Amino acid sequence: MSIKASSLREQTDEELLNLIDETRTELASVRMMQRVGDGSQQPLKMRTLRRDIARIKTVMQDRINQA
Repeated sequence: MSIKASSLREQTDEELLNLIDETRTELASVRMMQRVGDGSQQPLKMRTLRRDIARIKTVMQDRINQA
């Protein structure tokens, strides 16, 4: 399931950095599974993870711009 931007705004910068690392790791894992051939629902999962990363980056950039 995708992450809501409102819940991301409530988290601290450190939590966001940890979350983006976890999400990137999960995306790498999904990509690897797809290459191996075990990817039945992987395109949807990959899209969701990529969009989650974009949401996290957007919230982080908004905080930088407000400072």
